[in-house]
Amino acid sequence: MAPALLILLGATVTLQADLLPDKKFLLLPPVNFTIKTTDLAQVLLRWEPNPDQEERNVKLGYHVKINSPQEEDYETRNTESRRTTILHKGFSASVQTIPWNDHSLPPSSWVSAELKAPPGCPGTSAVNLTCITSTEANTYTHLRPYQVSLHCTWLVGKDAPEDTQYFLYYRYGSWTEECQEYSKDTLQRNIACWFPRTFINSKGRSSLAVYVNGSSKEAVIKPLDQLFALHAIDRVNPPVNVTAEIERTCLTIQWKKPVSPFPIHCFVYEVKIYNTRKGFSQTEKVTTDTFIAIIDDISKYSIQVRAAMSSVCRETGLWSEWSQPIYVGNDEKQPWTEWFPVVLMAVICFLLLTFSLICRICHLWTKLFPPVPAPKSNIKDFFVTINYEKSGSGETDIEVVSYVEEPGFETLEDSVF
Repeated sequence: MAPALLILLGATVTLQADLLPDKKFLLLPPVNFTIKTTDLAQVLLRWEPNPDQEERNVKLGYHVKINSPQEEDYETRNTESRRTTILHKGFSASVQTIPWNDHSLPPSSWVSAELKAPPGCPGTSAVNLTCITSTEANTYTHLRPYQVSLHCTWLVGKDAPEDTQYFLYYRYGSWTEECQEYSKDTLQRNIACWFPRTFINSKGRSSLAVYVNGSSKEAVIKPLDQLFALHAIDRVNPPVNVTAEIERTCLTIQWKKPVSPFPIHCFVYEVKIYNTRKGFSQTEKVTTDTFIAIIDDISKYSIQVRAAMSSVCRETGLWSEWSQPIYVGNDEKQPWTEWFPVVLMAVICFLLLTFSLICRICHLWTKLFPPVPAPKSNIKDFFVTINYEKSGSGETDIEVVSYVEEPGFETLEDSVF
């Protein structure tokens, strides 16, 4: 029994020794590492495992490091890698073999490859390349209800000869297209390009590669390529069907989402309300397609709305143009013919009041209209009462005269006479 146990234990130890990696086991670098341009702003990195690599129970992987134009590193188990990057500055990378499941083993040494920058005289390439995309409804087919246009502009290189001519290409995914509609400067050099329809996906997230090369009889023109993130160059369309309504002091503004394949909840908006009478403007940011504001009802307002993508659906990019202004309210002044009677009556009343005050202060009324003189007569005679009393004995009659003197008449008499 004991010899059998010893044999079994020895076999187990031997098996474990075979499964454990040898500490002297070394990883060898890959071979035949190459970099090849496959499309605009795209390269293919390819290598092969080292044929002298000792086979052990170790899974192998590869560590790839991009050295230029921008540093980047990543790990993969594949023996090739496709990268999208600018190439007018050249491209270089390195790769090494690494243990995929046992990080106690040291990686191999590096092997490198390089793709040289394309030839060309310095200062001759196009500069300040910018591009903008916009989405429109596609009326040609129902399979693609929306189509994307592309507009790019650039400047002539500072050292480019006068006979330099530039040409633009774009690549999106596997589609590559050359520009057919150029705008020119005064020397008839191409400085802008317009693609009314492209193969760009209106909801895509891939990078857009744009390439501009050139030709001249006097110099070799250096090419330029550039990558654009779609969300960063996609200009959203303005909202449509903007309406505004005023009810007393309540202003209600409504609109519909822009022409876009994205649903309504993917947009944010800015509303600009301009008071034309006061020259005051306010801008509010909203996430719905309705905005309500409190205003005064004696002014005229200009209403505009613009839109942008919300981060809920995609990274936020450019704001759209403002919608065409619409006007609500009324601040027109009443015509002069309506105000004239009111003003005239106010002026007449003011003049009459002023004249009355002057007359009272300066006694002009008495001077202009003196009292009319009365005839010379004793005004007291009008108030004489003669009473005759006769006695029954036949004696001499006694005449009693009495009169009543009214106050004020004496004064009037004295003043007249």
